[in-house]
Amino acid sequence: MKKLNGVCLAASALILAAQPASAETIVVEAGEGAQERLQEALILAEAGDEIVLGAGRFALTDGLSLDVDSVTLRGAGMDQSVLDFTGQQGAGEGLLVTSDFVTLRDFALENPKGDGVKSKGADAIVYHRIRVTWTNGPDASNGAYGIYPVESTGVLVDGSKVSGASDAGIYVGQSRDITVRGSIVEANVAGIEIENSRNALVENNIATRNTGGLLVFDLPNLPIMGGGNVILRNNLVIDNDTQNFAPPGNIVAGVRRGTGILVMANDGVLIEGNILNNNPTAHVMVVAYTQEFNDPSYNPHARNVVVGQNLFGRGGDDPQLDGGEMLMAAFGGALPPVMWDGVAEGDDGLTVAEGVGGWTLGLTVAGQDLAEASPAPLDVPTPNYVFDEESVGAPAELLARIGG
Repeated sequence: MKKLNGVCLAASALILAAQPASAETIVVEAGEGAQERLQEALILAEAGDEIVLGAGRFALTDGLSLDVDSVTLRGAGMDQSVLDFTGQQGAGEGLLVTSDFVTLRDFALENPKGDGVKSKGADAIVYHRIRVTWTNGPDASNGAYGIYPVESTGVLVDGSKVSGASDAGIYVGQSRDITVRGSIVEANVAGIEIENSRNALVENNIATRNTGGLLVFDLPNLPIMGGGNVILRNNLVIDNDTQNFAPPGNIVAGVRRGTGILVMANDGVLIEGNILNNNPTAHVMVVAYTQEFNDPSYNPHARNVVVGQNLFGRGGDDPQLDGGEMLMAAFGGALPPVMWDGVAEGDDGLTVAEGVGGWTLGLTVAGQDLAEASPAPLDVPTPNYVFDEESVGAPAELLARIGG
């Protein structure tokens, strides 16, 4: 059994001590005045309370916020209780959570002007069967993130679904002890993105029809640095062929259509047991960060990236790369499943399991001009890096909260 994070244990004791003797169940139904009634319930809730959304469509004109610890917000199902932000006036997120030990489950958000659900500094948070949908499909005017926990310790995203995000469907940033599992991300720019975060487990998800399926990034000049110890396991990453619709200037605007898994400048990423098919640029891409930065603590290189045994189907047959046709001709009609830029500090940049095919751009310096690339078949060692699997994933208390 996974150990319970010490921070979560201490916080649990504080929350339990603060809870009233009898927590209440507060029911909020759809209909006239839903905006005021729901926001009032979120403000007046006390630790341990459960706010229950009735079935129906809640027509909302502004974002909602929750700042009370240990509250559950529960709907009748992700297709039954719908928070409809189509008429939202402001540009903020649909729901903002800034308190700890919150459980969000069984409801949907549609067409928020900004992000769907954002939780910031909210430790031990659970998203269970949450749907976020922009109903007009891929569009640069859609909100950036569907499910968006940031700066948190202990994050579980389970059984959720996001489509239409102009950045990432599920984004976990600057956090640690994370599990994203059993979720569907479709028609976003990035399906699932783990950024500047540690101890993340991404497993048993479906990433399809995005520009890129699963992304693991580390970026400079953020409050929390040093992402790594990430495992991407047993995911279905298929048909990621949507044109990139991110607004210009966004970091994911550079993701090539048809990317299955992309690792950039992270330390310790294991990719194994996934099924990847019909990702026309590359099933797996490993690269350094190439833009200028002035953060002395930042390492732009990908380190200790391990590509284990995965099931690779059709892919690399329509690469959105300069000279793609020539590359395909050189490699016999389609590019091998693993693409590496070749940039590393030493010999620990990338290792691949025996029998896994790949190729390298043959670059030597982060940011080097692609005109200086020397494409060649991949020749890297087999894996010997040891992951700290005991520390990967959300604390057991979060999984127990939803019964598994």
